[in-house]
Amino acid sequence: MTIESNKVSVVMLGASGAVGTEALNTLILLKNIQQITLLGRNPIPNITAGNVQQHRIDISDAGSYQGFVQNHTTAICTLGVGQPSKISKEEFIKIDKTAVLDFATECKKAGVKHFELLASVGISSTSSTFYLRTKGELVDELKALNFDRLSIFQPSMILTPNNRYGIGQAITLKIWPLLKPLLFGNLRKYRGVPVNVLGQAMAKNILKEGEGYEALQWDEFYAINT
Repeated sequence: MTIESNKVSVVMLGASGAVGTEALNTLILLKNIQQITLLGRNPIPNITAGNVQQHRIDISDAGSYQGFVQNHTTAICTLGVGQPSKISKEEFIKIDKTAVLDFATECKKAGVKHFELLASVGISSTSSTFYLRTKGELVDELKALNFDRLSIFQPSMILTPNNRYGIGQAITLKIWPLLKPLLFGNLRKYRGVPVNVLGQAMAKNILKEGEGYEALQWDEFYAINT
């Protein structure tokens, strides 16, 4: 079953990132979405769709966007640090956990029914890995907000057409797709996913009916897009 798009309005945080850009481009192509509200540090240029509004906010100050999350059915959050190893743990928590949870809390207060988050495969609040543990703690706190529907997207390697982060990513982008035949069964969730496939899935998922908590991984990304 699908939801009629003319009954959906979306507020986004993190739309300028690689996945957020793909999700936004897909949302704009979906017909009859009532409104798309973009929140960010800076406006995204060359957005001409009539149902898109943009607001400059401070992600560390929920008061700067409280009024902008009102009257939306759905929230999509793709906010995150591109290279967590390049910043302190405190700064990572501030952006990837605290700012996201603040946004989700304001969305819940405003009556948003469906919240989507870009996370990662392997997240767990009991993980020994700082990154995965922090993301897992965030998801636990999002669950506690009791949205009608909470969709957590858990990709492994996100395959972008361009190398954004230097030699390490360049090597990964070359090697990871070659591992696909080896990643089967329970390992399928570790397959690399093209950024456009992931972004499209995040956008299209809002028109599919669902309730409660859902963790979406490699197979689900492709199923949503079919």
